Amino acid sequence: MKENENIIKTRKAVMIGCGFVGSASVFALMNSGVFSELVLVDVDQKRAEGEAMDIGHGLPFASPMKIYAGTYDDVKGAMVVIITAGANQKPGETRLDLVHKNVAIFHSIIPEITSREFDGILLVVSNPVDILTYTALKLSGYPANRVIGSGTVLDTARLKYEVGHHLGVDSRSVHAFIIGEHGDSELAVWSSATVAGLPLNDFCELRGHFSHEEATERIFENVKNSAYEIIERKQATYYGIAMAVRRICEAIVRNEESILPVSSYIDGEYGISGVVLSMPAILGAGGVEKVIPISLSKEEKERLEKSAETLKEIIRDI
Repeated sequence: MKENENIIKTRKAVMIGCGFVGSASVFALMNSGVFSELVLVDVDQKRAEGEAMDIGHGLPFASPMKIYAGTYDDVKGAMVVIITAGANQKPGETRLDLVHKNVAIFHSIIPEITSREFDGILLVVSNPVDILTYTALKLSGYPANRVIGSGTVLDTARLKYEVGHHLGVDSRSVHAFIIGEHGDSELAVWSSATVAGLPLNDFCELRGHFSHEEATERIFENVKNSAYEIIERKQATYYGIAMAVRRICEAIVRNEESILPVSSYIDGEYGISGVVLSMPAILGAGGVEKVIPISLSKEEKERLEKSAETLKEIIRDI
């Protein structure tokens, strides 16, 4: 217990990978003030040093903390190790196209972590996040609750943003989830979506919108394709996912027991097992406490099963 208490006092996070996503995430975490120590690790040491210097120069405008470039030895005592390292998704390339390149990279990263004294949370952000979270889980041998992926936290934020924009309301008042794969087979759970406690369709009619099927289909397509749209325009996405990483870390460090749709190992929920995908889960200092079996329509359940099977096919291939 004393060792764990010391870990909590240090509030250290290690970012492995200092590309666009890693650096933007460190910047978001610096502004959150949730950690007292942020360590940047990259195969390009000079890149890690440069990013640490650049971000660190903003500390006079933020909370006191240490930000520096380090090595895998700094994993010791960390509360959270975040992995963003991997090949980038190129225009026209799906997240699943990245699988073989990034699985190979994880075969070099995960043993470096497990060979150090680390009993915190391993947060995978690299894509395809569900497959790589599964890979990290199997390679590390850590308990399933401690190995999570950023999952559909960002997709869900995009959904709330689109619905809020459609209805002209604060997106924080929208309660809905994207679940399944973080990718093309993901699905929106419209059946249980609410705004200010009202069922989504009722609230839509309150705001003068009656073409529910047309609107939800359009909104979901915007959400599902948004990453591709951004990549086509600027070659990468990083600000949105950086904010998602910040939110996940806040829930862990503060032991919030917040419900977020992170990627985690599914073992029996909806009859699905042996795969990592996103479902709403209670998230706290120990990682995933419990996956929440939210209410799904028959069609949504079938689509979730199909999404799980898509991921299982990839797992069998690797």
